[in-house]
Amino acid sequence: MRSGKLHFGWYVAAVTFLVMLVGAGVRSTPGVLILPLESEFHWSRDAISFAIAVNLLMFGLAGPFTASMIDRIGLRRTMNIGLILLILGVFGTIFMTATWHLILLWGVVVGTASGIVAMVLGAEVAARWFASRQGLVLGLLTASSAMGQLVFLPVLALLLELYGWRAVCIGIVVTSAALIPLVVAFVRGSPEEMGLKPYGAGDGPTPARKKSLPAMPALWAGLKRRDFWLLGMVFFTCGASANGLIGTHLIAACADHGIGEVAAAGMLAGMGAFNFVGSTFFGWLSDRYDGRHLLAIIFVSRGLSLLALPFLFDGSVIGLSAFAIFYGFEWVATVPPTVKLIESSFGRENIGVYYGWITLVHQLGAALVAWMAGLIRVDWGDYQIAFLASGALCMLAAASAMAVGGKWRGGGRIAPANAVA
Repeated sequence: MRSGKLHFGWYVAAVTFLVMLVGAGVRSTPGVLILPLESEFHWSRDAISFAIAVNLLMFGLAGPFTASMIDRIGLRRTMNIGLILLILGVFGTIFMTATWHLILLWGVVVGTASGIVAMVLGAEVAARWFASRQGLVLGLLTASSAMGQLVFLPVLALLLELYGWRAVCIGIVVTSAALIPLVVAFVRGSPEEMGLKPYGAGDGPTPARKKSLPAMPALWAGLKRRDFWLLGMVFFTCGASANGLIGTHLIAACADHGIGEVAAAGMLAGMGAFNFVGSTFFGWLSDRYDGRHLLAIIFVSRGLSLLALPFLFDGSVIGLSAFAIFYGFEWVATVPPTVKLIESSFGRENIGVYYGWITLVHQLGAALVAWMAGLIRVDWGDYQIAFLASGALCMLAAASAMAVGGKWRGGGRIAPANAVA
């Protein structure tokens, strides 16, 4: 490749960033929709929370199979399938009249679509197109979820206030459809398809990429590994405390204390701004420092923030602003160090499939807490117990992160797909 010419991998990463940004924006939408759905349909908070929990669960379940889908049909087709499902699911919710419609469309269809265009996709792009700067690329792609909040939440809250929740759905559909031509034009499955080497591969011969393990054999092999369970615990807590609790219920919790939806959505968007900086920064750090230590720092900070949150709602704006800064900075900063630890334990070729399975555990935590926090709010009248319990769980996750890398029966590197009988 000529010196000074931008490597095509950066174009692929840029379009992937936009696709993941839209997916993240859709994932943040339920926090805006809870109150208007309660008002129009008189559905209970726990019923709506259950649909959101299904969404989060399907998001996670799509992950490991997305890695296999990319191996079979390529990055471009996988992205477009995810976007088309997203469009169909969100458009269908405009016409829903019963809670089972919400569960089917927003829970199953949109949840699956969001999972296809999420971080497993980003991990595969980074692994296929970048031999160096992989941590930085992962950090930038992870930051798409922060930008999704930053870009979408204030706009969606404004659309909701001016035109109603159906206008929110139409805005998502139009934005998603606009991405399909970009995917067709700029996304390719691997550098080899274009006669290129991965970015930073150097002048020597590029080793042939090994196929990843299929989803189910990868799971059976992973269940024998101590690191799989530890990283699963870490990501269970990540999903429970971030997407499940704060992402789903913070706007409603603010409303309980007299803080308007637009102001609360603005706070979540502000968290997204700090998240963009934090995930990029931790991506850069993950190329240089031990991922275990980075994860421990992240979860201790997150746990302290959650333990303090119940006492900040009735205080000054400064307190909630401080929470938004500290919590936002590390919201999805867990991804780059986790991917690095997956690579060291399971091999570069298996990053996508193992990140997918660990993301499923992440979404199990998110789904469980999204639902349970709704139940707690109904039974206790506020979210305080949910915030305090999640803060304590974060401290346990920090200890689990530090234990990754120890020895256990069944250890050793996972064999690649072409080495399995």
